Amino acid sequence: MTSLDPRALRHAFGSFMTGVTVVTSHDQSGQPIGFTANSFTSVSLDPPLVLVCLANQSRNYDALVNGDGFAVNVLAETQIEISNTFARPAEDRFAGVNWHRGPAGSPLIDGVSAWFDCSLHKTVEAGDHVILIGEVKAFDVSPHPGLGYARGAYVTAATTAEPAGTGPDLVVSALIERNGEVLLVDDGQGGATLPEALAGPDGASATVRQLIADTGLTAEPGFVYSVFEDVARKRQHIAFLCQAGAGAPVRGTFVPLAQDGAGEAGLEDISDPAILTMLERFAREATLGDFGIYSGNQRSGEIRQIA
Repeated sequence: MTSLDPRALRHAFGSFMTGVTVVTSHDQSGQPIGFTANSFTSVSLDPPLVLVCLANQSRNYDALVNGDGFAVNVLAETQIEISNTFARPAEDRFAGVNWHRGPAGSPLIDGVSAWFDCSLHKTVEAGDHVILIGEVKAFDVSPHPGLGYARGAYVTAATTAEPAGTGPDLVVSALIERNGEVLLVDDGQGGATLPEALAGPDGASATVRQLIADTGLTAEPGFVYSVFEDVARKRQHIAFLCQAGAGAPVRGTFVPLAQDGAGEAGLEDISDPAILTMLERFAREATLGDFGIYSGNQRSGEIRQIA
């Protein structure tokens, strides 16, 4: 068998972009413990199972393998410093971090994108790591977009749009979705459209945040869903997919994308054909949870699937 270069192999593994989590639990004395991990994945819906991988040499090994459970905190893109804190050796990683005990007893970090509080279901020895399989006892999700990691660097969803620039020719729109519905506003011409505005001097991300604020909703800019050139109006258009929290909008109305699983409903008032086409695509992709990023013009282009 040919020997593999561990450093090269680690680099190859790192080409797969993942989310960033902090796995938390407590030691035998009840003190909170935790570490940064990107080796997290869902395993099963029935029963609800997730897994994380823990190095055999970790100082948390005994506490987690012999403990009664753990929590997975999916970090938001603004929590890079928390990721760094739990990745470095420290006497008290929880100092300066706002957290509370979860329903199943493990520490939950405030402001995360999602959390899963689990009982320990099973452990599996796997080379120089152990696989911890947890049964989800409670969970929650927020509108905050998650923090990504690839090739040794952090990746944030909203900041990927900054190269799009600013200026009078860039139109920014917010595709605000909640429970299978999308927020539409009056386009001023008797029709409907997405909340949109010309990009301001602070860039596309600041503009979409202002659009969200104007609706009165709790939401965060997610990934860029569509970038296209409107040749007829000589404008560039960029749309952010945003997940909204609970609450009624002060501007606009949530409209269902699909009704009874058959076709799009409530979109007939959209006057811009390009926006209508984008939302029809979104309705199809949302049913599968398989999204892509469109790049092209208002008539044709290509869709690159998001891994």
